[in-house]
Amino acid sequence: MKTELKELSPTRKQIDIEIDSEAVRAVYDSVSDRYAKAANVPGFRPGHAPRAVVRTRFKDQIRTELLRELVPEAVQKAIEEHKLEPLGEPELNLENTEGLSDLGQKPLLFNVNVEVLPEIKLGDYKGLEGARRTRPITDEDVNRLIESLRENSASLEPVEDRGAQLGDTVTANFHGKFLDDPEAEPINVEDVDVVLGGEGVVAEITNNLLDAKPDDEKTFRVNYPADFSSKGLAGKNLEYTVKVSAVRVKELPELDDEWAQSLGDEVGSLAELRTKVREDLQAQVQNEAEGRLRADLIRKLVESHEFELPERLVHHQTEHRFESVVRDMIGQGIDPRNPQLDWDKARDSLKEQAGYDLRGSLLLERIADEERIEVSDQEIDDEINAVAAASRQSPEQVRAILTKQGGERSIAGRLRNRKALEFLVANARVTDEEWKEEKEPEDSSQKPE
Repeated sequence: MKTELKELSPTRKQIDIEIDSEAVRAVYDSVSDRYAKAANVPGFRPGHAPRAVVRTRFKDQIRTELLRELVPEAVQKAIEEHKLEPLGEPELNLENTEGLSDLGQKPLLFNVNVEVLPEIKLGDYKGLEGARRTRPITDEDVNRLIESLRENSASLEPVEDRGAQLGDTVTANFHGKFLDDPEAEPINVEDVDVVLGGEGVVAEITNNLLDAKPDDEKTFRVNYPADFSSKGLAGKNLEYTVKVSAVRVKELPELDDEWAQSLGDEVGSLAELRTKVREDLQAQVQNEAEGRLRADLIRKLVESHEFELPERLVHHQTEHRFESVVRDMIGQGIDPRNPQLDWDKARDSLKEQAGYDLRGSLLLERIADEERIEVSDQEIDDEINAVAAASRQSPEQVRAILTKQGGERSIAGRLRNRKALEFLVANARVTDEEWKEEKEPEDSSQKPE
């Protein structure tokens, strides 16, 4: 067998393969004889038809069987000979029709196209410059979080001496009819909690339920705006009949030591709670600062290395992002089939981001190779245990999920890239700079407009 490697691009290789006529003839004879032994040919005893007759009668089947025996093995040997690591199945192209029509008389010629990872020549990756900017924690930040904790600890107490006011929670049964579409299925929901004047509550509902008391029944119309959060109600006109069952007011706990102690976490006083909240916020902003630093270093690494990406990987990564966006939209009640959505623009954006992510990942893999970074079995076990604890699953369940996603090699690859990123940061020239508010970059994975 003869092979020749041709480079079509940094990520696409072509192998020309020639199987000599003697090897083709040997397999041709073997397949023909198997058919002759099993074939029932009119005029001949079962299994005794001449080879020439069998070849004529079962020409297409014999040729298919011959190719099935010869080609895959030849392709595998050629790939191993040229030390290629294909991404997916090779693309087969048969060249000489003469070799197929006169089997065993002439060599069989064909080629395969193979997509591979590019050879990445590393430039400078040590000594990259980066700035760490940590947002300062203010008393206002601490007070805001403590107030949020108070809100979470609030209780709803029945109102008995007055009607509902702004901020009160009204519990009621709603029956709604679509005025523009009388045939539409009416709305019937029970024990709905409505915070008067709250976020997402239209003014008509708030205004009509002000001063309401338990057992009151009110009928009113609501004209929902076209951009209302619930797509099923956006732009619709409804008539509601509402039966109130309860009116309650939110009561916040006193901001004192007793309330602070009720939160647990070994907090003994309000002062200790403030200290703990500040420490937690400080840890959060430090993690955010490290994340921004890493993202900035990856950006500089990607921008300084140009190389072609395999289309197969870009397509796979784009589809993965696309499916994630669709799932998020469905979870938010948005119909991804809406013809007003610009999916072409969204796909272009997703493809661009997928390419960026792939470049960063491949560069980290290359750095890991260069620096001989490895991942131990203990590190894999520790990561699996951490994932299990965070997701409240057993390590065995996590391993079972990983098996479906490529086994522990997938998590080993992620850990190796993580260690390569840590190496990148450790060897960067990082300065601590004063915090300044910056506009968050647009996320190109956003849903289509």
